[in-house]
Amino acid sequence: MKQLIFSAIVMTFVGCQQNKIAFVDNVKLMDEYQEKLDMESKFKIKAETLNKRRDSISQAFQLEAQTFQTKADKMPADQAQQEYGMLQQRGQLIGQQLQQQEQQLQASSQTEMDSIISTVKKEIKAFGKDKGYTFILGGGEGGSVLYGQEGKNVTKEVLTILNDKYKK
Repeated sequence: MKQLIFSAIVMTFVGCQQNKIAFVDNVKLMDEYQEKLDMESKFKIKAETLNKRRDSISQAFQLEAQTFQTKADKMPADQAQQEYGMLQQRGQLIGQQLQQQEQQLQASSQTEMDSIISTVKKEIKAFGKDKGYTFILGGGEGGSVLYGQEGKNVTKEVLTILNDKYKK
């Protein structure tokens, strides 16, 4: 019986020795992945363009509102009220359109980010299979590796592969 328990312990120990484990610093990987950096730059430019457009439209609308205010003092009350209502509706419509454009930009950005994350995960999986790893754990902020020997950190290797493939 003792020999059976000893054999089980030895087999468990040997089995653990055969597991090849590494980790990837998720934060560093994503912060230095060129495709992600390019995507962020692209969407930053789109967001700046949208903000400039919003500012321009807002200024034009404010000017229109000020012009109306000057005219409204000289109009009959019922006509001024009617035109004010129409101006208010236009303002709401413009606000809704700008908000919709912003939401579309955010959704598009999220879709591209999800695609990049999927690419990274596939590459880590392929890297792990190719190098014979049993496990590759995620580290960095929110990761599951609290400590790892630097020799087990394969972030640079995976990052090099991802950036090389992206360049092509």
